Amino acid sequence: MRNNLKLGVFVALMLGIYSCNSKEEVKTEDTQDFIEETDGFTDMSIYNLPSVWTNQDGEDIELHELKDNVLVMVMIFTSCQAACPRLVADMRHIRKQTADFPNKEKVKYVLVSIDPKTDTPERLKEFAIENQMDDDQWIFLRSDEENTREFAQVLAVSYKRISPVDFSHSNIISIFNPKGEMVYQAEGLGIDYEPTVNKIKSELEAM
Repeated sequence: MRNNLKLGVFVALMLGIYSCNSKEEVKTEDTQDFIEETDGFTDMSIYNLPSVWTNQDGEDIELHELKDNVLVMVMIFTSCQAACPRLVADMRHIRKQTADFPNKEKVKYVLVSIDPKTDTPERLKEFAIENQMDDDQWIFLRSDEENTREFAQVLAVSYKRISPVDFSHSNIISIFNPKGEMVYQAEGLGIDYEPTVNKIKSELEAM
């Protein structure tokens, strides 16, 4: 299974990695050409990952428990004062523009912490409430550093601690279909929301 995951990591890395200060516009890549069915999930599915995560309610989950939803995902850390507030705002704007979609409850907005030591479940819950991201469509996740680093590679997110309280990191919003396959990425801050919203809509319609 690890070999299969390495293929997924390689393909994801081909999407490119940008720094925290990147202002590049939308970058997309369709992974469907690389997909091969295996045991219900394809080799490209994040649901093959065995890692355990804890959400903002203190509940331990595995990623496959999110199956059958369209996932809109970003990696942040809650103490960030630079790029992350913009990424959070982007996620909220995307959610707002999908509010009238049929089956909108099948879209989950997932924010994964790159700073699990600071971002405890209690802190994630507090952050969710502060940012009015505390209904059932919002999921905040943290794990240990090894799982976080592995997952960042799958998403082609690069991050590095540059001080005791700060990280440099990529600014990427990823969309996964209900089978856990990455189908789209938007890169940069203050992105054009329309392509991302349209992709969410098309994935919902395909369900």
